[in-house]
Amino acid sequence: MNKVLKNSTMRQTPVQVPRGLVPTPFHARLEPANITQDWMGWSGFLSARKFQSVESEYFAIRNQSTLFDLSPMHKYRIEGPDALTVVNRLLTRDVRKLKDNRVGYAVWCDEDGSTIDDGTIFRFTDTHFRLCCQEPQYTWLCDVAWGFDVTLTDESETVVGLSMQGPTSYSVLKAAGFEGTEGMKPFDIQHFDGDIMISRTGFTGDLGYELWADAENALPLYDRLMSAGRNLGLRPIGYDALNMARIEAGFMVTGVEFQSIHHALRPTRGRTPFDLGLDWLVHFDKGHFNGRRALLKAKETGPRYALVALEIDGNKPAHQALVYHKGKTEAGLITSALWSPICKRNLALAMLKAPFGIDITTDLKVEIYHDKEGKYDRAMVPAKIADRPFFNNPRRAATPPALC
Repeated sequence: MNKVLKNSTMRQTPVQVPRGLVPTPFHARLEPANITQDWMGWSGFLSARKFQSVESEYFAIRNQSTLFDLSPMHKYRIEGPDALTVVNRLLTRDVRKLKDNRVGYAVWCDEDGSTIDDGTIFRFTDTHFRLCCQEPQYTWLCDVAWGFDVTLTDESETVVGLSMQGPTSYSVLKAAGFEGTEGMKPFDIQHFDGDIMISRTGFTGDLGYELWADAENALPLYDRLMSAGRNLGLRPIGYDALNMARIEAGFMVTGVEFQSIHHALRPTRGRTPFDLGLDWLVHFDKGHFNGRRALLKAKETGPRYALVALEIDGNKPAHQALVYHKGKTEAGLITSALWSPICKRNLALAMLKAPFGIDITTDLKVEIYHDKEGKYDRAMVPAKIADRPFFNNPRRAATPPALC
């Protein structure tokens, strides 16, 4: 566990990711369940791509309930008298408006207004927060917190997480004895005995929850949920099925939809929150925050890019395809794509260069190559800008959720 002591003039060197691919605390249960043994690396941890088949796991998200191991996410505890000040300086949104025991979506930028990462901020009190994100942020947090009366703790290896998503997820919680969850609204937090915390959050656009616990309680938590969900269709899933659901929900991923400015080879590769359609997360009226001056200027000049949702003709997914205007002028690139089994549409997220996607929103075509009997055929397929999310089921926000 890595900490920065308040007002410290010395800094420990954090082990931000483990050396090599190591199992998460849930691996003792996930490994025997993984028929395919199809694993990938995520922040130095072993993470499943799929357990059985992507299709069956995807339909389990939309028709049953599923467990996805969130443990490799980077998690940071921010505590102390100046915690609210530090978090409000870090993020573009005004965290003062976030109530205790609530979660908020957030982004943060460098001094030039380019996005570093996005994630979720958990507010427990005005002196205690947790930041969860895709990329390691410990060093950046140290810089932001320098001189403030806070303690930063890297909890990435000591706190585990399970994302339980799907229409029967609330019923599983009820059967597992987590009382009181029926009153939880989206983004609410509730604490339980055994250092278990449940947030009504997720990455699928469906009814779902995320459960957080100390690493030593990982296996008892997993067993408790699986036992309760035995007759409710609960099953573990891998990243590939989750990725299908998150595209349908219209969520972006760092390193896919946009490159963190900390990893960009050129400053021009950075994206502001305005380029990502996150204007609603930039609160200039709260006072100073990192990148504020640059973002004020960017707001005046307008976005350089537009992250848009596309609906594409046909049924061939447009993975990494180029987008053209009137079939001639290159307008941008598809970042994520799939044929949606539940929406019955060919869907994609794309990063378009202004004015495309902003002032020019019609006459778009996507260049798709697909294998046809051993030969790659090229097709210029019409596409139109669509609304996000593609999938928006009322059960996601229903309070209380329906029992199954």
